[in-house]
Amino acid sequence: MRHDIADPADLLAVVSAIGHPVEEPFDPQQFLEEFSRRLEGLIPHDGAMIAYLDDEGRTSTVFAEHRRQGPYLHEGRYTTAFDPGGRYLHDEWGLAPVFAGDALMVPDVESDSGVARMPAARARLLRVGIRALIAVPLTSGGRIIGAFLVGSARPATFTADHLEAARRVADLIGPFIENIVAFRREQRRRSRLESLVGFMSVLATSLNVKDTFDRLAGAVRPILDFDTMGATLIDSGGHDIEYLGRVTDKADPDIPPRVSADDYSFSTTLQSGRTVLIRDAALELDPHRPGDRRVIANGARSALLVPLWLGERVGGALFFDKQRPHWYDASDMEIARMIAAHVALAVQHQRLAEEQERTATAERRAQGLRRRLDSLREELGERFRFDQILGRSDALREALDAAAKVAPTETTVLITGESGTGKELVALAIHHASQRGHGPYLAVNCAALSEPLLESELFGHERGAFTGADRQKPGRFERAAGGTLFLDEIGELSPAMQAKLLRVLQEHEFERVGGTTTLRADVRVIAATNRDLEQAVEAGTFRADLYYRLNVFTVKLPPLRERGDDVRLLAERFGREMAASIGKETVEFTADALAALSAHPWRGNIRELRNAVERALIVCDGELITAKDLSLAAPASSPAATDPSTAPAASSPPDLSRTLADWERQQILGALEKAEGKKARAARYLGLTRSQLYTRLKRHGIDA
Repeated sequence: MRHDIADPADLLAVVSAIGHPVEEPFDPQQFLEEFSRRLEGLIPHDGAMIAYLDDEGRTSTVFAEHRRQGPYLHEGRYTTAFDPGGRYLHDEWGLAPVFAGDALMVPDVESDSGVARMPAARARLLRVGIRALIAVPLTSGGRIIGAFLVGSARPATFTADHLEAARRVADLIGPFIENIVAFRREQRRRSRLESLVGFMSVLATSLNVKDTFDRLAGAVRPILDFDTMGATLIDSGGHDIEYLGRVTDKADPDIPPRVSADDYSFSTTLQSGRTVLIRDAALELDPHRPGDRRVIANGARSALLVPLWLGERVGGALFFDKQRPHWYDASDMEIARMIAAHVALAVQHQRLAEEQERTATAERRAQGLRRRLDSLREELGERFRFDQILGRSDALREALDAAAKVAPTETTVLITGESGTGKELVALAIHHASQRGHGPYLAVNCAALSEPLLESELFGHERGAFTGADRQKPGRFERAAGGTLFLDEIGELSPAMQAKLLRVLQEHEFERVGGTTTLRADVRVIAATNRDLEQAVEAGTFRADLYYRLNVFTVKLPPLRERGDDVRLLAERFGREMAASIGKETVEFTADALAALSAHPWRGNIRELRNAVERALIVCDGELITAKDLSLAAPASSPAATDPSTAPAASSPPDLSRTLADWERQQILGALEKAEGKKARAARYLGLTRSQLYTRLKRHGIDA
């Protein structure tokens, strides 16, 4: 018996003597038999085995096993055809430490405490006459790809020298084994791809996938084995699932024709377009979900589920399952996706044929054009997110179309419109549809802050710049870098702030308050105002150069009173959104309520409308909102239509002799009186924010 470690050259000679091109016929068993014979002088043994890792290292397969005499330990389990039936979990043989990089030497299987913790493996080893064992990692290129094992019928056969020799042997044959495995895997992949031709020919025989599903499953089985194969379709809402076809070798349980997608823990993953690989359903699924519970009760351990893409959405799934765990791996996912793509195409062809049978030629063409137009509109809406803005009026559509056109550019945008018309919502839509859509979006209300606070908010400040500035603070221009800065109420800026903003827009430079370092501004500015800036320029309260710098592209939002039926649409949406929050399942508007909504002037625009609907939801009885619940004053048809002595000044529309400014002043005074001087409550009555109310108080010289 040799106890010295052989020269590496001797080991290389052993490998080269049995090595040959992988393209030639190769028998793993014959290879290991010859290799074992040549190793006998170096490591005395009665048997040898090579195992390789598969399924990304989760399982292992016996590449080859050789015994000089006696039964084989893994009879029928070794293969390079990658039959998943030959896979072992690491815990079955205790090889997990070896696959992690440790070498293992067992002097006596019968008495070893580690082996004793695996009674099934110990019994099998003793049954085939193995008493001593060495197991070392099989490596290639510094990676562990499997394990090399030698065994002896005699206890205490192996020494530390034998263990070291086994390590060297494994290092030398590892690359050779990896090449063989890689070549065989690629051969198997190509063979499976070629076999798909027969599968596709079955699909070509009929447009009805359901009728041909049994034959379809028969063509798939040699390519991708299963106990059950099925296909499902899901409704457009992603809720209800129905079976397109199902073939199984098991006793078929009573499965309902339609089930809920929420029954299955993996539905969300599938509907997002990702393939689901379940290696062991007993461990991975949730028995509290009805669908998962059915899968487990049906005996499935491994499962593979692939989304069926029907056009631009996931319209169903193709699934396979086996009653053994770890049956499917990444190579099966590739094949399953290809099969699913052809099944999805067949389903789409079938649906098209059914549509053609139901519709005349002219109607088919018209419907096709309508579907195409709807598809383009949906794509446009998704891209620009302007579908969040509800409304059908021509005035609103014109404004949104203009916003959509300017959105992809870097152009500064000025959004004008009365208070409450949705200027910031349009600004958000422009941002998300721009190249900066993935960057930050920050908003500042220029009327809500005093000049010093606004300067610090926009440009930031250095530590010690003013009392209370105990640390450096980046401003909005810094924090919005790469994104969009929305400046609301831009018309309320002081002359000094106008000059500083002009510099940023022209030079893209600024300094923090109290700082001397010049910073670059990488932001797109979107400004908004409810004032007439041209008049402000003429009056000398707004800089002309800043106005022209802001007014590169203007989006003018119409007031709600000019949007016709949009009032009803918005009111109904607000009703649906807010009903649940106050414990009402649904809400509807009576005819008189709809008439009152249409007739009201809505000086506070959408904000006033939302507040009115919210109040009505609170006071209405049941699920119907009446005109009385809305508490809206009907507009006067003429100056004499309402008795001046009885009409409340805060809610009556203006006399024809009044200017809009006079009427607005009276509205504010009436709201303050009704709110007993409380500004926050008065702002709510008017459908304004507190900062907007303060701006108007200042504008009209009202000392509240």
